[in-house]
Amino acid sequence: MSNPYDHLHAYWRMEYIETPEALKGKNPFVVLPKVENERESLVLYRGDTGYLILNRYPYNAGHLLALPYREVADLESLDSEERSEFLDLIIKAKKILTHAIQPDAFNIGINLGHSAGAGIPSHLHAHIVPRWDGDTNFMPVISHTRLLPTALETMWDRLKQAVTELEL
Repeated sequence: MSNPYDHLHAYWRMEYIETPEALKGKNPFVVLPKVENERESLVLYRGDTGYLILNRYPYNAGHLLALPYREVADLESLDSEERSEFLDLIIKAKKILTHAIQPDAFNIGINLGHSAGAGIPSHLHAHIVPRWDGDTNFMPVISHTRLLPTALETMWDRLKQAVTELEL
């Protein structure tokens, strides 16, 4: 007998599989902040030495990344200005998410190295993941599938409005 969860579809995953030509063989964290259309690149905020971007493959709705522009693999490779702004970006991300979508809590973390879970280990980045009471359900457990309640572009619009309202 077939399990009804054997055939779940995530049509947006094809975008992940078919990497855009502009990104093939390149670090997307270096390429994306150079894209002029911020909505298309999902860049939410630009600082002097780093930026915030909406994660294209999120763990939860509103999942942001804080990154330095410069490709460095570890915290100790950041200069003092980059280090200071990196923490400031994490704080700004938390403020933006709180203002826009009022999560109950946050997971904030940095995966250093491939074995620690870094998808792009050559480019340091912090994950800022909003969480709500009861936001976990059976889907990740039995089908290894996450459900996101809104489209990335819709979330980007909402968070970009928060950036403007907060005058960041």
